[in-house]
Amino acid sequence: MIRHNSHYAAFCALSPWEGPEIDCRMQSNYVRPNLTRKPRDAVRVSMMLRTRQLMSSLPLLLLLSTGLVAQQGDGERFSALLKNVRVNGVKLHYLEKGNGIPVVLIHGGLADYREWNPQIERISSHYRVIAYSRRYNYPNNNAEILPDHSAIVEARDLAALLDELKLERVHVVGYSYGALTALFFATEHPERVRSLTLAEPPILGWLKQIPGGQAELDRFMQTMWRPAGEALQKGEPERALRITCDYFSGKGSFDQVRAEFRQSLVDNIREWKALTTSRDAFPPLSRDVVGNLKFPILLLTGEKTLAPLRMINDALNHLLPNAEQVTVPGATHDMWLQDPERCGQATVEFLARH
Repeated sequence: MIRHNSHYAAFCALSPWEGPEIDCRMQSNYVRPNLTRKPRDAVRVSMMLRTRQLMSSLPLLLLLSTGLVAQQGDGERFSALLKNVRVNGVKLHYLEKGNGIPVVLIHGGLADYREWNPQIERISSHYRVIAYSRRYNYPNNNAEILPDHSAIVEARDLAALLDELKLERVHVVGYSYGALTALFFATEHPERVRSLTLAEPPILGWLKQIPGGQAELDRFMQTMWRPAGEALQKGEPERALRITCDYFSGKGSFDQVRAEFRQSLVDNIREWKALTTSRDAFPPLSRDVVGNLKFPILLLTGEKTLAPLRMINDALNHLLPNAEQVTVPGATHDMWLQDPERCGQATVEFLARH
């Protein structure tokens, strides 16, 4: 979500993307300024630190944008497989490939079905893969935006899509806001889930009960979520994307990535507006209901993900002691973009066991 630390995923929910929810947090060490220096020196030190931060983030930004361009190239090969159906009053585009037990892939915020392009061949060699774009994501063009759009709405769309495709039970793989959608679907229709793979769902309501979580939630809402929504309500999509990328990837990061990468964000800006202006983008999710899920679950997380997402993943680990857990070394919330090989292999191995 620059999702993908997604992001959001809410992923520059580029993941994504939660996200697109992209986590390109600065990795440079903090240097405490000498407060006895003259004001001019203090300004110079601040400028040096800012420059150092931007330079340290640039390689990762370039890696992510190059990876996304590669995904778009793969997308041209799969474009002939793209289909669409009308469910719940909206049109959903989806890609379908392979045979066997169905696996449904749900992308994160500020992204679309193309997010899964690097995984299509890997998974479709053993399964029937369905990668779809959620209702407000590219290339869907559903006009009306619901004032209370949420993962519950998305989960109902998923159920209707499976009905249309006559699929009873499926493996579900969700990333960022797509993982939140997957969780709501799984709690409403547990009988239809063979297994559930969750890559950092933004269950933000849980942060209020986690030590330090309320402060992270407040920061997320005050510095990114609400300002981005206000910008979109004023018809300023680029400003909304800059605000989003500043939060996930550092000040000025929007200007550091390739034009193709920025275009992918623009392609999915309607979803970001639907979420950031919604009255209920992150509806309550019962811990008890999640804890009682009986099917196999895989929890994927990035070693260097954002603090609130780490808190939520730790809560899931505690709540689901029998769940399998994979931490992607060195990865942020953008794990699927940064290390598609490791994420894909872990997922395929999990599916093979179940």
